[in-house]
Amino acid sequence: MVDRSPSRPTRPGTVGRAGLPREQVPSHFDDGAADYDRLVGMNPGYHDHLRASAARMRLPRDGAGLRLLDAGCGTGASTAALLGVAPRAEIVAVDASAGMLERARTKPWPASVRFVHSTAESLAENGVVGPFDGILAAYLLRNLDDPDAQLRRFHDLLRPGGVLALHEYSVADSPRARLSWHAVCWGIIVPLGRMTTGETALYRHLWRSVNTFDGIGRLRDRVRAAGFDAVHSETMTGWQNGVVHTVLGTRS
Repeated sequence: MVDRSPSRPTRPGTVGRAGLPREQVPSHFDDGAADYDRLVGMNPGYHDHLRASAARMRLPRDGAGLRLLDAGCGTGASTAALLGVAPRAEIVAVDASAGMLERARTKPWPASVRFVHSTAESLAENGVVGPFDGILAAYLLRNLDDPDAQLRRFHDLLRPGGVLALHEYSVADSPRARLSWHAVCWGIIVPLGRMTTGETALYRHLWRSVNTFDGIGRLRDRVRAAGFDAVHSETMTGWQNGVVHTVLGTRS
């Protein structure tokens, strides 16, 4: 298992060996919320790939009668992806960053979509309880202190037959993917972050946290260990091929 603790105490805004300390991540997303949609809009395939992960959940009947959880919804891009494949579902979208949720709520949503300010670990305390028919967690797991415990919580939130989809960066198993990730981060993402927001801590965190996160094989193993069946993964097209993946599992 990868050691994700910083090698020494990390000052606020200082990016350690594995990225920002977990407790600082939401506040940095708060600070970057105003520019987040514009930045991800410059990423070719960003929204298409979220829609691909949502479609891979194979939710039936346009979502009619289904209850879905978008865990780590940010400004609502993953929520829109779920809504696109399941327009008749009830969707509960949750994020730990108040700033990102504020941006999400400014967008037009049907009454079937509800946003909740909560960490992934404290859903029940904030009124988010199961069962759900599907959970989409995009770019969430590597930002948690205990991903294994969270996967078990996701398993318990699903009804039998419910599906989990993790949409996540994973480059550790592929030298080509690691090289692509390094080039894109330092050639595009970090410079754009500096130019747009005047700071780079969040974007350097993105680079480091992905570098220290699981390989895709290890991530599939985590999902199996949490009790999921039929666990498999699919990657994306374009420069994100081998870099961004959907890991899917079903609660039996």
